[in-house]
Parts: sequence; structure tokens; C-alpha cells
Amino acid sequence: MTNTWNRRHILSLADFVPDEYDTVLQTATSFAEVLSRRTKKVPTLQGQVVANLFFEPSTRTRNSFELAAKRLSADTLSFAPGTSSLSKGETILDTAKTYWAMGTDLMVIRHQQAGVSSAIASLMDRLGAKVRVLNAGDGQHEHPSQALLDLFTITSQLDAKHPRISLLADKKIAIVGDIVHSRVARSNIWSLTATGAQVHLAAPPTLAPKLLAEYTAISDDSAQNRQLYLHWQVEPALQDADFVMTLRLQKERMTQHLLPSGREYHQLFGITRERLKLCKPDVKVLHPGPVNRGVEISSDLMDDPQFSLISQQVASGVAVRMALLYLMGSGK
Repeated sequence: MTNTWNRRHILSLADFVPDEYDTVLQTATSFAEVLSRRTKKVPTLQGQVVANLFFEPSTRTRNSFELAAKRLSADTLSFAPGTSSLSKGETILDTAKTYWAMGTDLMVIRHQQAGVSSAIASLMDRLGAKVRVLNAGDGQHEHPSQALLDLFTITSQLDAKHPRISLLADKKIAIVGDIVHSRVARSNIWSLTATGAQVHLAAPPTLAPKLLAEYTAISDDSAQNRQLYLHWQVEPALQDADFVMTLRLQKERMTQHLLPSGREYHQLFGITRERLKLCKPDVKVLHPGPVNRGVEISSDLMDDPQFSLISQQVASGVAVRMALLYLMGSGK
């Protein structure tokens, strides 16, 4: 890659422009090739320190970022809130300052409250620190790296050698499930509508976002005309869909009783082979994980390589996160 990367932090996809998406996709393609070699390591970030500050439990995202950093030859620091000074009364911002004082170059932040990664990025900027901050999921706000790996997974299906956002122009993509609590959905809405795809949301009224204006009122002149639709039944969203993304029911974030049962949800919104007959014949299914088998998606469909891209999403995560760390760490 020869393009200059001017973005200091990656906190949200709301202001990403098409060129940035394509830069991430092309860089991730290069790293996917590196990961296919026998020696899966490059010296790109040798001497730099990547701190994974995960204040919230995570399996895929945390390990994916750690492996990505190690594949780039960076030194890594890991944070566990239960054994940290937070239990002694230290603030989150003071914890971040401690990692900065240790020589951290990039901080990957995950927290159950929205805005924490932005607050840490603002602190680093005020301190004049050269630390770059990457949001690995903050509350119900956003999860940029997950949406970017989803974008890479989808576009690689359409052109493995040259994935690019123009491939998704006028493609129909259905996002089904607990949208109102999903930071993954929010980031995917930003990224997928920016490609020119038609994005159809489907959820029970209790799990659907109340306002969509924030996604359609785009002030960026380079943004395309975003196509976003909301359905309270799953069938209209699935009709002739090219890709289907189903979301986990996030019961840990539900403060009210929003669904009668998982069984009833599956009957009305679960993705099954029968429901996929509404889609295009070559439809592919995605899920950010972890998956509640038999609730959001039938177990047999999840494991069927003819339809499921779930394993590819996990594999794509390392390449995409290598790309993000590389772009932030090198400026190229």
C-alpha cells in the first residue's frame, strides 16, 4: 500500500469515507496472504507496544487483536480488570495513563460503557501523547473492527483477489435480530450503507431502533446515498437478499423483559434453511458470534459451508486487525 493513512484513532465508522474502506480491504488482503504462508510473521511493528485494555469479557476480539499484534512483531500488554488497580479505586483514565507511561504506542479498548474509548483518546490527545486508540467495542455504541472484518468477508466472497466496496453497490443485505442493543449492527449500518448496498433491518418492535435519522442524515459530501430500511417481520428483509447477517440476542443488556422466549423468537425471526428460500440462491449467512444455536440461527445451517461464512469471519478478523494496527502504527 502506498496511500497515506491520516486517521489517528479508530473510534467509529460514522465518518469513514470510501477510500478508507478500500484501503483497509486492500491492506487486509495483503495480510491474509501473509497468514497463508508457513511463516506467518512480519516485522512491521517491531519495537512498538500494543496494549489490549479489555474491561469487558471477550474471546474472539481479544485473542484476534493479540494474535494480530504478534503477527506484526509488536510487543503486547494485556489487561485484566479483576486483577488490576481498578479494584483498589484507580480510575479508567489513570489506568490508561499508566499504560502510556510504560511506553504503549497503540491502545485497543473494550468497555461495557459507551464512550470510554473516545474519552481515553481525548486524554491522550490532551497529554500530547502519540498513542493511537482503537475502539474494540464500547457499550451499545460501536464495534468498528467487527464491521470491517464483516465487510472484508463479504467483499472477499465477491472477489477474493481484489475486495472493494464498489462490489456491494445495489446488493441487498439483511441484518436480523437484536439491533437496538447491538454495537455490531450500528457499525455495520455505517459501513454497508456507505458502499451503496441496500441494508434491510428486521427485528421485533421491542428490539428495533427507535430512530434511524442518525444513519441517514450524513453531512459528509463524499458519502453516497444511503439506503436503509426497517421491517418488523423477517420475510420482507430476506426477500431476494444477497447476504444475511443475524445478531445475537444480548440478554445481558436487556433491562426489561423484551421477548417471550428464545423459542418464540426463533419461530418468528430465526434464520433457517426454509427461510433462506426467500433469498437469492447463492445467499451467504454471517453472525458476529458468540452464537446461540437454535435461537438466532439453526444449528445445521450454522455449520453448513454452502451458506455459512461464520468461520471465515473469524479468520478474516486477524487479517483485518493486522491491517488496522499496521495502518495506525505506520501511517501508510
